[in-house]
Amino acid sequence: MAKGKLYLLPTTLGSEGWQHVIPEEVAQIARGLRFFAVEDIKSARRFLRKMDRTFPIDDSTFFILNKKTPPEELFRMLKPLKEGNDLSIISEAGCPGIADPGAELVAEAHKSGIFVSPLTGPSSILLALMGSGFNGQQFAFHGYLPKDRKHRIKQLKSYENTAKYEGVTHVFMDTPFRNMNVLEDLLNELMDDTLVCIACDLTLPTERIQTMSVAKWRENAFDLSKRPTMFLIGRS
Repeated sequence: MAKGKLYLLPTTLGSEGWQHVIPEEVAQIARGLRFFAVEDIKSARRFLRKMDRTFPIDDSTFFILNKKTPPEELFRMLKPLKEGNDLSIISEAGCPGIADPGAELVAEAHKSGIFVSPLTGPSSILLALMGSGFNGQQFAFHGYLPKDRKHRIKQLKSYENTAKYEGVTHVFMDTPFRNMNVLEDLLNELMDDTLVCIACDLTLPTERIQTMSVAKWRENAFDLSKRPTMFLIGRS
């Protein structure tokens, strides 16, 4: 029996509409699937219904895939694939497997000889990097910053150093309610001429991407509270 394909289906970054960030060909693939591994069933169903108001939710199977998913549950998700059914991982926002659950299931799929197909959609990491004006050939994504302020400042200064002297672009993030703490540390702890890019609300009507020196940011900082934001330190 031929095995099914494991698709990695990106979702929007928060916008109500999907057509400007999800290609129609990708939406067509999604409409034909009936097995899904998702972070949250309710939001995944809502996304599928956005793309197709008549999507047969009741005829579909949804597995929960998040950071608490036990290893044995991954093998349950592989069963439909091994039986010849296609299955898709759906992220809560953006691309599965990047700062997001999904990599473990993808790894198990490779071990089982299952074809993996990542589909096109928005990645806040790449969109922020594209819009920053920083080095796009040598960069690192660090995920979330340390919660402890002392460790966070130490990390930021390390990014500052390698950005200036090695040309590495550093991309990182934090939870929206800590955005202003991160911004405060950037402006108070880094050197005046260090370049920082702030990219918030990507793909949304309120989108804003701007790169300035720390000194200029001190004069032009704005409220990032509750706004999904990517921070970058780099060299132009």
